[in-house]
Formats: sequence, C-alpha cells, structure tokens
Amino acid sequence: MSRFVLVHGALGNHRTWPLSFLEALRAKGHTVEVLDLPGQGNDHTPKESVTMQAYADKVVAQLKTHDEPAILVGHSMGGVVITQAANDFVAGGGALAQVVYLTAFLPRNGQSLLDLAGTPEGQGDQVQANLVVSGEPPIGTFPHSAAKEALFNTTPMDVFNAVDPAGEESQPIIPFTNPVNIEDDRPIVRRYIFALQDRAIPLPLQRKMARDTAVVETVELDCDHMVMYSAADELVTVLDRFARS
Repeated sequence: MSRFVLVHGALGNHRTWPLSFLEALRAKGHTVEVLDLPGQGNDHTPKESVTMQAYADKVVAQLKTHDEPAILVGHSMGGVVITQAANDFVAGGGALAQVVYLTAFLPRNGQSLLDLAGTPEGQGDQVQANLVVSGEPPIGTFPHSAAKEALFNTTPMDVFNAVDPAGEESQPIIPFTNPVNIEDDRPIVRRYIFALQDRAIPLPLQRKMARDTAVVETVELDCDHMVMYSAADELVTVLDRFARS
C-alpha cells in the first residue's frame, strides 16, 4: 500500500505517536516511519542549536531513505516542519504522494509558527498560556498538570493516564520564530484534518490556514489536539482513505 512518514509536533518526539495507533495504520497494509526531530528523543543535537531548517533537513533526509513517494504527515508544529521539508524535497527533484496537516500549522512563505499563533484567529491557545520559557537561547517546558485540559481535553482519562511520559520533553523556542522560505502553492497535494475541539490550535486558525493555502480536501474530527489518542480509530480510517484516494 502506501508509505507514511509521520512528523511529531513541539514538546515531543517519535513516542508522541502511540504504538497502538502505528500498529493499526500498519495493519491496513501501509509502511509507517517515525523520526525524532533534532534535539528531541534519540536525536542528541543540542536543543540550543536547533532551527526550523534543521527540522526540515532531518525530514528531507528521511524522505530520501526510500524511493517510494511518501504521504508526509505533520502534527501541530510539525506542520511548519513538513511545509519547509516538502518544499525543499520537491525543489530538489523529489516526489511526494501528498502532505497531510493533522491539526497543524500551515504557513505561507515568510511566516513562522509565532506569526500564525499571534493572529486574531489564534488567540486563546492553551499552549502559549501554559508554556514555561527560560534560558538563553530560550527553552520551553509544558507542565504535565496542564496537559489534560489544554491538549487532551476530549481524551478519555484511562487513555490519558496511559500516555507514554517519554513522549513529552522540553522544546527549543527558536524554531517557533523561524519563518519558512518556500514557493507558495507549489504543486503538492495537501489535505487538512481539523480537530474541532482543539485548544492548542484554535479551530478558527485551522480553518484560516486551510483557506489560505491550496488544500484539496479537509476532514473534521470531533476531538482534541492529540488526535492520535482521542480519535485514533477515526484517524486511521481517514489516513487510510487518503492513501487510497
């Protein structure tokens, strides 16, 4: 079937994707690849040296490990990463099957994550409201005590309690400030999955981003930001359908 490359968001690593979700997607016949962005998980790049371009370069390197065009999926901040990575990969002659934004940031050329989060549509997000930033260059941490209401607000408590704590870690802030350098509306098939009860990327911002860039299809899931936990079965169904489209 299809090859999926999954890119995690901020404050996480490859363990953000629960094993049960990965196994369910593989059970549909797909190959599924996950990775750690620089400075996260098993990638020991110093967090203080990380940039958005470094994130994108890591994803491009992953895409190049196999000839099969991938379905590139980015969650949350991972949307900025895959935007830059998809642009760079295609500009270099690579081929992508499609790019999927899973309640993710989708910037235009010259925009950063903080630019998008700072728009009127982005007001009230509970990540910025709870993020604790310190140091120079700045590093952010997210209190576990705030995670249920801010990120997992529709996730059943038993599922939340089983979340792997190794999938949560500190986050360099500099990549949030780095604008993408891309060709807007490059001919790439893009799809967007809205999370209707997302408190990290408010729904008005999700909808604005999906309007502002060429997206061929959108899907709505009635869940929180951590879709791979709160609506895992529905997400597998949607991704499998995207792969078959």
